[in-house]
Amino acid sequence: MARYGYARISTRSQRDDSQLDALRAVGCERIWTDTASGKLARRPEWDNCLDHLRRGDELAVTRLSRMARSVRHLTEIAALLAERGIDLVVLKQGIDTTTPAGRFTFHVLAAMDEMLADLISEGTREGLDSARARGRVGGRKPKLTARQAEVARGMYEEKGDDGRRKYTVAEIAETFGVSRKTVYRHLEPSGGRRQPGKTTPLLRDARHEHLPPPVVNTAAAALSRLSATGS
Repeated sequence: MARYGYARISTRSQRDDSQLDALRAVGCERIWTDTASGKLARRPEWDNCLDHLRRGDELAVTRLSRMARSVRHLTEIAALLAERGIDLVVLKQGIDTTTPAGRFTFHVLAAMDEMLADLISEGTREGLDSARARGRVGGRKPKLTARQAEVARGMYEEKGDDGRRKYTVAEIAETFGVSRKTVYRHLEPSGGRRQPGKTTPLLRDARHEHLPPPVVNTAAAALSRLSATGS
């Protein structure tokens, strides 16, 4: 069994002498030190410290805040150290998992993490059940209603006197205020899902589509179609 230490300072302007002195005073054989600030900052020496620790070793820090970035992070570390059989000693806060009271504190931290995860899961399930009871399901709301999609397909299939398509996909998309990709997704029989590397007949046809003369007020034409289908 060996005792190791870890120190972290928030900015390069700070000194870690006090942490190092305290860790040396309790007999740490080796001390890893990081200079990092912010919850997302990388801490390579912390990773090296965890890699070095073995079952039965002790990890000493001056304060929990030197080791963990948040309460959730602290509970994750507590669970990790407990699983690996590594004791924790927090010098300034009186936590020592080599003692019964310290182990109790450690178990409380692990239980907090488990309870938090259960509460989040329970809240998610309740939200989904409530939404289903109101007739709503998960997922993104379609950008086109079923009737709008039907009108869009009719516009795409309609031909002019010259045998060419009367409306282009770009014009249909502009009429409904959506992207061309959305129009393609509603036009294809598969709902827009394609296998990688394959081109659907619709896309091949669109690539060779000849643009007809400009159509005046395509929005009015679409509204006329909506009224016709609703009557």
